[in-house]
Amino acid sequence: MSIVTRIDYVPFPPDPHNYKPNSRHSLVLDPARADGVYVQNLVLNFEHLAAGEIIPVHTHTNEEVLIIDEGKAEAFYDGEWQPVGPGSVILVPPGVAHGFRNTSGEVIKLHAVFAGHVVGGQLLERSPAPGTEDEPLPPPYLLDFRALVQEG
Repeated sequence: MSIVTRIDYVPFPPDPHNYKPNSRHSLVLDPARADGVYVQNLVLNFEHLAAGEIIPVHTHTNEEVLIIDEGKAEAFYDGEWQPVGPGSVILVPPGVAHGFRNTSGEVIKLHAVFAGHVVGGQLLERSPAPGTEDEPLPPPYLLDFRALVQEG
């Protein structure tokens, strides 16, 4: 068990397919313990999504819950873009296409809870870095959030 009393937001790593230069995030996981007594299969991602930036439409292998804390935006879910705002909760089953775009002109504060620290995914659209607009979609990916936190 851990108690987190402070969340440190950092820039997203450079990614030519998921370019969010002005957004910040913080991954929160219960640190692994040798005795195995820790929360092993939940990951929280707190995010400040900058004006005009997006979370590209994608799918992944794990369940996810998205919670909008502050601001108004649009979420892609069930095949269409829908308005969301503070208090909105989006429950995403594995394999369902979803995304998020900040059209408000202000920072959107949200967080996501992932069931599992290893997530497989596939981008269905890109948020391209400048100069990479003509690149194709990348292949499916596998993220190990525990490895990312240990690297960072």
